[in-house]
Amino acid sequence: MKKRWTILTADPAKSSSLQQQLGIHPVLCDILVQRGIETFEAARSFFRPNPGQLHSPWLMKNMQLAVERIQTAFSRREKILVFGDYDVDGTTSVACMYRFLRSVCEPELVDFYIPHRYREGYGVSRQGIDFAAENNFSLIISLDCGIKSTDLITYARTRNIDFIVCDHHLPDATLPPAVAILNPKQSDCPYPYKELCGCGVGFKLISALAETLQRPPGETTTYLDLVATAIAADIVPITGENRILAWYGLQRANQQPGNGIKALMFLSGITREMNISNLVFMIAPRVNAAGRMDDATKAVKMFIADTYEEALAYAEQLHSDNDDRREADASITGEALAMIRDNEALHHRKSTVLYQPHWHKGVVGIVASRLTEHYYRPTIVLTLSGEYAAGSARSVAGFNLYEAIHACREHLLGYGGHFAAAGLTLLPENIEPFAEAFEKVVSSQITPDQLVPEIVIDATLRLADIKPNLFNIIRQMEPFGPGNMRPVFLSRQVTDTGHSKIVKEQHLRLVVRQENTTLTGIFFGGAEHYPLLRQGPVDLVYTVDENEFNGSVSLQLKVIDIRPSAT
Repeated sequence: MKKRWTILTADPAKSSSLQQQLGIHPVLCDILVQRGIETFEAARSFFRPNPGQLHSPWLMKNMQLAVERIQTAFSRREKILVFGDYDVDGTTSVACMYRFLRSVCEPELVDFYIPHRYREGYGVSRQGIDFAAENNFSLIISLDCGIKSTDLITYARTRNIDFIVCDHHLPDATLPPAVAILNPKQSDCPYPYKELCGCGVGFKLISALAETLQRPPGETTTYLDLVATAIAADIVPITGENRILAWYGLQRANQQPGNGIKALMFLSGITREMNISNLVFMIAPRVNAAGRMDDATKAVKMFIADTYEEALAYAEQLHSDNDDRREADASITGEALAMIRDNEALHHRKSTVLYQPHWHKGVVGIVASRLTEHYYRPTIVLTLSGEYAAGSARSVAGFNLYEAIHACREHLLGYGGHFAAAGLTLLPENIEPFAEAFEKVVSSQITPDQLVPEIVIDATLRLADIKPNLFNIIRQMEPFGPGNMRPVFLSRQVTDTGHSKIVKEQHLRLVVRQENTTLTGIFFGGAEHYPLLRQGPVDLVYTVDENEFNGSVSLQLKVIDIRPSAT
């Protein structure tokens, strides 16, 4: 699929000034300036994060109320239920809060609850509240959910249960009647950093409690490997506090991981230093698989396990769930691609809506993402859930998926989500009318550019400049993620040395030259570009990476796209 290349620029004066202060490659200064790092002090804070840069938890609206209510629960020996969502952010949040509370009060007064994805659905559930009431819990701390649960939290009050809500999702105009709501996205919350994940908000409450209870300095750092995992998995910006928490969390994961992370690292085959990519692509899918394929309670049990052996037993269950998830994902994706390939009418649409009653509910969101990557258009994948059709939607960059679904609400029983992703429920007989209405809305609103994937290129670079010093500084820009992506470079007029080849039928191993510099590279899934490379010269878009082979480490290009060079 042809892609749009967008090459970023930086203010030359700011970049030159920063280069004089830092003495590093000018291209790196361009990238730093693009990311808002324009002074020596800003660069020092970026490259050398420290805990002193974290904001005081007391700046968050209602923090004092939340801490006081928990202290009251301690003094009255009230039972506290820690409640969280079934995804990575929710399960890590619950594990951190549960472990901390049990360390500072009578352990038998604290328990946790994860709603079942298919029996209860997302967020605070009536079943969870009833469980709390029947077991004499009088305080629920909800994590990564609750901000939109006005009716359910009102119901909890009728059962004499108070709520403290720790959430990061955008609040509605009407807030739930909780004792305290901790959410930096509240319009009147003065907390300086707005992009914390649910586990990050929970960590702030733990930090405030630890300070109030005069716990030993540094005790809360034991939870940072889980906080970093949540930041990575929830795709929040890795800027500001998230960058600091992720940086220290990765240190923790590499030096002294908790039993749960250590067990998942072992089963994932991670032997080198952990980075954000490991958390996103190896750790997070195994945690998420528990909720997708079965019950996410086992993920929390893994994270809170007292021994490595116990954690490993739960991790093996998650590992098995993930194998099942991958099998279902591959099978359903194959079916879905065949449905589009075999239906000429679907080829020319601006949207995709597919339904099969036998598809597994736990993977339809993943399949929607795979189809979006393949055809690059707003995509909805539906399956049968009881008497209803239910599924997930994924968008393309710049297109408001939620508003498009909202415009077709007459065909739906329920829906929710945000700009890029959503969920929906409807009667099976309404799928076809909905698909037609959705196509009509998307066709009228989406622009041609939005149907072509974009590659954002940070800077143009000569192959001769790719040296260990440059790469070492790029590595110090980690952890990478939204708001601080791994730098993407463009090199023009690159030629094949004659040694490039296709490997494993689908990948392209490159050996290329620009001027007097020769480098190797890998283009995963790029075999179709081999004739183009042989004809040369070409322009390459890539990131710089390390290749380890037979104990030897060298720099290589991780190629993203190839085009013929302009003559």
